[in-house]
Amino acid sequence: MSAEGEAEGPSVSEAERFWSPALRGLHAYTPGEQPQGGGWIKLNTNENPYPPSPLALRRMAEAVDDRLRLYPDPQSLALRQTIAARQGLQVEQVFVGNGSDEVLAHAFMGLLRHGKPVLVPDISYSFYPVYCGLYGIACQQLPLDDGFRVRVADYVQPNGGIVLPNPNAPTGIGLPLGELRWLLERNTGSVVVVDEAYVDFGAESAAALINEFPQLLVIQTLSKSRALAGLRVGFALGHVDLIQALNTVKDSFNSYPLDRVAQAGAQAALEDTLHFADITRRIVHSREWLAAQLAELGFECLPSSANFLLARHPQRSAVQLQQALRERKILVRHFKQARIAEHLRITVGSQPECEALVHALSALLVPTPHDNKVASL
Repeated sequence: MSAEGEAEGPSVSEAERFWSPALRGLHAYTPGEQPQGGGWIKLNTNENPYPPSPLALRRMAEAVDDRLRLYPDPQSLALRQTIAARQGLQVEQVFVGNGSDEVLAHAFMGLLRHGKPVLVPDISYSFYPVYCGLYGIACQQLPLDDGFRVRVADYVQPNGGIVLPNPNAPTGIGLPLGELRWLLERNTGSVVVVDEAYVDFGAESAAALINEFPQLLVIQTLSKSRALAGLRVGFALGHVDLIQALNTVKDSFNSYPLDRVAQAGAQAALEDTLHFADITRRIVHSREWLAAQLAELGFECLPSSANFLLARHPQRSAVQLQQALRERKILVRHFKQARIAEHLRITVGSQPECEALVHALSALLVPTPHDNKVASL
């Protein structure tokens, strides 16, 4: 007890006493497991199973020369021009950053701190509440419906901003463009951020609405459909005033978020439309094949427009399935949230990786007399 008779707060370590107070209550984002060593089938972090564009790899190799002694272009002008041309926008309507996570962080800092709650889905990308906690923003999580879909009508209420992933993660379900338009027509007093990390696998991009709605900010990444998760390049599209806010945050934090190699590789990846079309087509094909195979094994899969599936088996424990797969060096993702605690999020790998997963699950779920090693779950 303290001298005033009140219970003292929790003790802190010698190092933690130097932390800013806001950090002590912050629940940081936990990324998916990244195992060391080979032999793993990684279906837990939504990485692209195919190599990046050969053109991108060549351009990056060419960028590694004595120019690395110089700072990169702080405006990433050539890359932004390429993005703008592809989207039918002006270069001033494009912002680039060190992965879409950084772009999102700048948006929370620069556009969503208005003293009112930011509205997000209750089952969604878990970084959103983390950003709210980091920047002192109230976060109001609105429940998905019984089919795990966003009800846009729920978001027509006083708010300091709205953040919607499309397709949603980890559900994979996309929002029709008409529903986003309906929401934008009714929510004109705050920014609506649409996080399109997975949009290229089957959803409709809201980028087509940017010139109609000045409150709309669309964020995309090259990590998923462009197979460049290791390069860390993301971008935002929106009204010039929204982009200027992001630039102000960037230049107050890090004026050079993208190095020379990243700028060269990202620009080439966007230019290589044939490679992009090929690998996204292959992933969508494997996704539909995998969903059908999982259904035959008794799983219930949500309809996905992303490069992953959220699935549950009514008679099997998700945790036990995850552990059994891990013993076979296959990684899938499990979340502890109550509504999806019996689901597994399964990244769509290459076709051979998907087939290996189905083979492993078949052995676990449909044991045969010849499989004496199968343990019941």
